[in-house]
Amino acid sequence: MNNNLSHKQIGQRISELRKKKGLTQEELAKKLKISRPSLSQIELGNRSIDILELQKMSIILEFSIDDFMSNNFSITKTFDEKDEKFSEKLEERDSTPKLKVNKLKNVLIYILEKCAGKPNVGESVLYKLLYFSDFNYYEIYEEYLTGARYRKLPYGPVPQKLDIIISQMIEDDQLQKIKTEYHGYSQTRYLPLIKADLTKLKASEKEVIDKVIEQMSGWSATMISEYSHKDLPWQVTDDKKYIDYELVFYRELPYSVREYKDEN
Repeated sequence: MNNNLSHKQIGQRISELRKKKGLTQEELAKKLKISRPSLSQIELGNRSIDILELQKMSIILEFSIDDFMSNNFSITKTFDEKDEKFSEKLEERDSTPKLKVNKLKNVLIYILEKCAGKPNVGESVLYKLLYFSDFNYYEIYEEYLTGARYRKLPYGPVPQKLDIIISQMIEDDQLQKIKTEYHGYSQTRYLPLIKADLTKLKASEKEVIDKVIEQMSGWSATMISEYSHKDLPWQVTDDKKYIDYELVFYRELPYSVREYKDEN
């Protein structure tokens, strides 16, 4: 992937792809939810394009971002061939996460076991440990760990449906919920009442979770929330929307956890 393309080169490629799809600037701008003058400036190379806009364009104009950013990109290449490769790549990764309830329960118990003695690990910190475990695993292996979906909320990414799962676990005597105070603030904590089933966790999954716990489990709720706010997937997602796992591939250090090799 070539990150040194000029604004003019990017604009020219977008213009060619738009025309190939038979769209006017007005039609594409409307789909992107930006003004036509803004799109015009992008195509002229006078305005930069952010990652979220490029991702939307790739969906609308049906192109692979990797191909688009490569040095040997050519609009004259057979679209059928490119689309087939792109579709295969997306199919392999399965872009729609599916919640693995039992895996999420097991990961939750495992994290709580490891952090049970840490008074800072309340609900807010727990959510972020889950988020980074899920998204870091996806970046490295292009597979879902728990398949949980995370929504962008003011204090950071929040796993959806976790409250329902936790309530079920409390009813089944797998967790205990306690209310306490930490540094003058009300805190909700969960204590594991059962052991995690390590046979249900792959070595690769456990390794990723352990690294997240080692790095972040000692942080305060404020510190880990602020850190999550600087993670690119959270940054480029609209408020209250689900965070797309695919955005992990645009992370930079220190957030990126995968060693990328130049494939060009």
